[in-house]
Amino acid sequence: MWEKLSRMNSCYAGMDCELAEICSREIGTPRSRNFSRRFSASEIIVKQLNLEKKLNGHDGCVNAVEFNSTGDLLVSGSDDCKVILWDWARNSERFSYPSGHLDNIFQTKIMPFTNDQKIVTSAADGKVRLGQVLDDGRVVAKMLGEHQGSVHELAVEPGSPHILYSCGEDGLVQHFDLRNSSAIKLFYCTSFAERSKQPPKVVGLNAIVNDPRNPNYFALGGSDEYARLYDLRNCGGGAFSTSNRVLDTFCPHHLIQTNNFHITGLAFSNSSELLVTYSDELIYLFQKNMGLGPSPLTVSSENLLRKLKRPQVYSGHRNSATVKGVNFFGSNSEYVVSGSDCGHIYIWKKKGAVLVKLMVGDRNVVNHIEPHPHLPILATCGIEKNVKIWTPMACDVPPLPDDIEQIMESNRQGREDHSRVTLTPDVIMHVLRLQRRQASAFTERRYSAGDIGSDEDNEWEAQNLEFLDGNVSFEEDSTEYSSDCNIS
Repeated sequence: MWEKLSRMNSCYAGMDCELAEICSREIGTPRSRNFSRRFSASEIIVKQLNLEKKLNGHDGCVNAVEFNSTGDLLVSGSDDCKVILWDWARNSERFSYPSGHLDNIFQTKIMPFTNDQKIVTSAADGKVRLGQVLDDGRVVAKMLGEHQGSVHELAVEPGSPHILYSCGEDGLVQHFDLRNSSAIKLFYCTSFAERSKQPPKVVGLNAIVNDPRNPNYFALGGSDEYARLYDLRNCGGGAFSTSNRVLDTFCPHHLIQTNNFHITGLAFSNSSELLVTYSDELIYLFQKNMGLGPSPLTVSSENLLRKLKRPQVYSGHRNSATVKGVNFFGSNSEYVVSGSDCGHIYIWKKKGAVLVKLMVGDRNVVNHIEPHPHLPILATCGIEKNVKIWTPMACDVPPLPDDIEQIMESNRQGREDHSRVTLTPDVIMHVLRLQRRQASAFTERRYSAGDIGSDEDNEWEAQNLEFLDGNVSFEEDSTEYSSDCNIS
C-alpha cells in the first residue's frame, strides 16, 4: 500500500502544484496546511468556473448582491425595492421584505457579528436604511440617513457590527453608528482647483471602500478622475469644513486633469492595493507608493510624473451603460474581476493582467461580481432579474471563447468612440432612469447648509414586517402593503 502511495506521489511531482495537492488530499496525504488557500487561488480551479444555478425571486434588475461573513447566506437588492436573503446553496429564499426604499436599491450589506439579523441598504431615492430581523420573525425597518441624490455604495468598517459609511451623488460622506440615533455628516468631497481659478466644486460620489488592513483608511471615487484616500482621524472638522482632509490621491498619468472620465468602482486588496475602474476607460491597480499626494495638480508636470511608477492595467471589457463595481477574487486577491456592457464576466490574473476566464453572465450587462469570502465561488447580477452562482464545476478546463478578439475589439472601439452600446429596451429604460436621477442630482449640487436634511428625520419609522402564512405584511404610516415571502 505504501509503495503504491509513494509511486502516486512521484507521479504528482510533475503536475501543477495545486493539482498535485488535490490528488494527495484525495488519498489522505495533504502536502500543506495552506491547502484551502492555494486551492481557491489555483488557475485550474478558476478556469473551471461555470454557472451552477440562478436565484429567481426579484421582479426587476438586480443591482446589489453580497455574501455574509461565513458565506452561507447571500443578500440581494433590486429595482423592485425588495431585499431577499438567500440560502444560496439550497437555491431558496430564507426570507424577503420590501425595503421601504422608493427607488432602485444599489447596495445591500449584512452587518458582521449580528447573527445575520441586520441588513443595511442604499438606493436611488437617496436613503440609507436598516432592516432589523427580530427573534419572532418580524423585520423592523429604519431610515438611518439620507442624501440629495442616489447612494450607490456603503462601506462597513471591517469587523464592526455597528459602524458603516455612505457616499452619495451629492458628494456627502456620512458616518453611521447603529447604536446611535443619528448620522454624522463627515464632509463633502470637492474638486482640486488652482488658487487663481474658480472655487472647488462638489464631486458626486459613486464608490467608498475601507482598507481591510487599517479601518481608519477609506477611499472615495466619483465624478472626476481622482481616487482619494482619507484617514478617518482627520475627518472631524464637520461637513462644511474647508480643511484639506485628503491623505493621498491616485490617477493614471494620462487621465490627470482630463475632466472627461469618472470612477464607478473601487476595491482594496488584502495588501492595501487600490483597484479603480473608470467609466468608458480601463481598470487600474495602484500600489501604495504610486500616489500623487494630497494635491495632484502640483505633480502634473512631465518631469515629476516620469518618476512615478505606472499602475497595472486591465483591459478588454467595457464600462459605460451602468455604474459598475470592480473586485478582487482569491484568498489573497490573486485575481481581478469585472462585469461588462457586453454581458461577459472578466477574470484577469492580478499579476501581469492576463485574462484567464471569460464567461457570459447576462444577456445585456453584468453590473456586479461578488466573491465568496472563503471558497472559489462567485455571485453575479445585472440587467436580468436573477442572481447567478458560479462554481468550479466544469469537468474540463475550457479555453477562452473563439470570438474573444472580436468581443474585446468591439469593446475597445466603443470606449474610444464613446459610442452607444447596443441595448435592449429593458437596459435603455434602466439607463434613462439612472441618467435622469444623476442629472437632477448634479443640478442640485450647489447648495447651502440649509439644504441638508436635519438629523431629526433619522427616527425609527413605523414599519413592521410580519411573516404570516408565507406573506409579509408591511405597515408604514398606517398604509398597508403586502409582498410574497418564502420562509424556511
